[in-house]
Parts: sequence; structure tokens; C-alpha cells
Amino acid sequence: MDLNYDEAHIKGKTILITGGAAGFGAAFGARWAAAGATVILGDINTSAGEKVTAQIREESQNQNVHFIQLDVTSWASQVNFFREAVGLSPHGGIDTVVANAGINDVPEANAFENPKVDYMNDPSPPAPTFKTLDVNLTGVMYTVHLALFFLPKNPGSTNCKTESTTSEPGRDRHILLLGSVASLHPLMTQTPYTVSKHGVLGLYRCLRISGPVNAGVRVNIVCPYYTDSQFMQAPVRTLLAGTPLGQPEDVVEAATYLVANSSCSGRSLVTGPKLKLNPSTGELDVLDGSKGGQEGPIWECYLHDMDPADIFTQRMLGLVHAAIKVRGWVGWAYDMAGALTWPIRQRWPRSSR
Repeated sequence: MDLNYDEAHIKGKTILITGGAAGFGAAFGARWAAAGATVILGDINTSAGEKVTAQIREESQNQNVHFIQLDVTSWASQVNFFREAVGLSPHGGIDTVVANAGINDVPEANAFENPKVDYMNDPSPPAPTFKTLDVNLTGVMYTVHLALFFLPKNPGSTNCKTESTTSEPGRDRHILLLGSVASLHPLMTQTPYTVSKHGVLGLYRCLRISGPVNAGVRVNIVCPYYTDSQFMQAPVRTLLAGTPLGQPEDVVEAATYLVANSSCSGRSLVTGPKLKLNPSTGELDVLDGSKGGQEGPIWECYLHDMDPADIFTQRMLGLVHAAIKVRGWVGWAYDMAGALTWPIRQRWPRSSR
């Protein structure tokens, strides 16, 4: 997929990134700070967060890079993160929220699929832990819920233009979700992680339609394939031996495209190994340099099974909003009267004929 965007559209935006002390979060922060954005990183690891913040400031020569200690599983911590971020923003608002924080607790996954506790005889068997779900799903839900409150209050912003075909600079209202190949495909033996990333995809599918309608917020998702990064441990690398891997810079490129391009709403990008379109067969092959054809590591995820449900939901929401406008206060008063008299009508129902 050819990604065309104007990097200048990132300049001046205030961008919040959860899980920003390392990995994709730190890479996003470095890329967007270099483009002139105000970047606010949140992470539970304070020492790593402060270190990467100082490094980004030095390398980008951008002093509008900040770190706030954040535990995404704590509601109070998330509320504080957003409140402090608004105070740090030069224009007093937030343009983009990136729900990036995520973990994959392998021992937890192994324990889930291989119960060791004697649940029949143990007098007080412990419940299994689900830290992966707490961070990857509950934490993301907290982040997105707060984003839906703060983004519409961004000074100078307007409802996203779902029909726009061109990117525009200025204030924004944007939620970027970090999914995974596990959002689309089961990862054997990694059940909690797969469930959590399926959940993030479900969140995206809901908000890609309702976000623009209810809050004027555009919602996008990036789903990285197995990526050659420091977080890919030796056992995983062993299992994937001989399999081409994605590169971190391609994930950053996909995310940057969605942040910079305000015409992108309800878009899902999958990043993977570099592939080429075989000119003779029209099929995708792993890039080996032996044949011609256009190459690229980023592909739009056309999930055609979504289309009927999304079209139905969009039409339904449109009809509901139109009906509300037509009925106005008269319809509201009628419904309120019906609600208030409901208990009476339940006690003395009409006799059947």
C-alpha cells in the first residue's frame, strides 16, 4: 500500500501515547516529536519513561516531550494522565490518543491452558490471573473512554470529516488503537493475548461507526504482524525460524500515516514482512528480489465480513438521529409520559378482546 501524507500536518498536534517508555510507544514518540508534535508519554516504568523522554528531547530538539507515570489498569491513574496532559498541551487540548500499552505474559498463558491446581480438592483454590487482559483490554477501554470525553473538547477542533478525501492540518480528534496479527488470527498457546487483541478489534469495529457520529472522533487501528523487535523472545524466534518478519519502522510508518492524514477514519492497516505483488500471477509473494513487481510492507485490511454489519449499523444510527430531530421535544415528552405511567399500565393492563 502506497502511503502518502504530509508530515507537516503532525506539527503542533498534542499526542498522548500509553505504554510510551519502550517498543512501539517510544518509537512513535520519537517520530512524531521530530515532526514537531507535543508528545506526552505514559508508562508504569518511571525510570525508563524519563530516560526515553530525555533522549527524544535531545535527538529531536523538541522540548515539548513529557512523561507522566501511568498504570493503565488503574482508573485513577488514567484520569490523572489525561488531566495532566491537558495542562501540558500548548493549546490546552488533545489531538490524538494512541492506546498502545500492552503485554503478553507467557507464564500466565501457559498456566491458563495447563491447570496445575487441584480444583476438586484444594480447600481454597486461587483464581487464575489475567494481567494480560487487564492491561490489553481493560486498560485500553479506560483509555478510549477518557479519549471520547477529552477529544471533543479539544479547542479549535471540529467533528471529523468522514467524507473528506484530503488531509488537512490543524486541530484533530483521533483515536489510534494498536491491535495485532492476533486480532485477526489465533496465536496458539497465547490465549489471553489473542482474546485481548480480538477485543481491541471489536472495540475498533464498534467505534469506527459510532465514534464519528457521537463524538466527531475518527478511529483507526494498526495490526502489526510478528515484528523483529527487542520484545520478541528467543522461543518465539525459534518457532518462527525461516518466517519473514515485519520491521518496527513499518509499524511506525503506518501509524504516522493515520495520525497525519485527517481523511483517514475507520481504517485498518496490517503491517507485515516486505511483500511484492507478483506481476504474472497477481498474488502476494515474500520479497526475494528475484522478480519484479511493486513491493511494500503495509497493507490495508479489507475485512469484508464487516461490511454488511457496518453498513446496517451506520444506516440504523442515521435513521435514529433523523427520527430524534423530527420528533423533537414533542416526542421526548410523549416518551417521558409513557415511561412515568409504565408502572400503572403494568398493574392494570388493557383487557384482551
